[in-house]
Amino acid sequence: MPSFDIVSEVDNQEIDNALNQARKELATRFDLKDARTEIVHDSDKIILTADDANHLRGLREIVIGKLSKRGVDLRNVKQEEPAVSSVGHTRQELKIQQGLEGEKAKEIIHAIKSQSFKVQCQLQDQQIRVTGKKRDELQTVIQFVRGRDFGVATNFKNFRE
Repeated sequence: MPSFDIVSEVDNQEIDNALNQARKELATRFDLKDARTEIVHDSDKIILTADDANHLRGLREIVIGKLSKRGVDLRNVKQEEPAVSSVGHTRQELKIQQGLEGEKAKEIIHAIKSQSFKVQCQLQDQQIRVTGKKRDELQTVIQFVRGRDFGVATNFKNFRE
């Protein structure tokens, strides 16, 4: 039976490229030239640090703009509240969501089942496997999921016969 997977992934290489572009722009920006700013990329988060709140705001705008231009879906980037130290230094985390969380996956499955498509949906380790007898029905499900906004990026992969 034909099947495909619904996933929510962000390309880590594109994130690295966007952060490298942001670092290059930081070196040339006049308003951030003497400020001590830093961009650190861990596996699932980006940590921004700056001297004060205004520099952090400028840094965040640069990073978000570069991520957007590189095609990273910003629905998978969650911005935490900035933390301000007693000296005035600021720090903010941007969490990168990889995979479908439990509630979002259930919401997608429920939306597909409510449309009475002739397919079966299974949640398998942060991805949804959709199987059906006909390819046309699976393509209709893909169009339906693309047309709705679930608050996360939805990608489709592993289309099998």
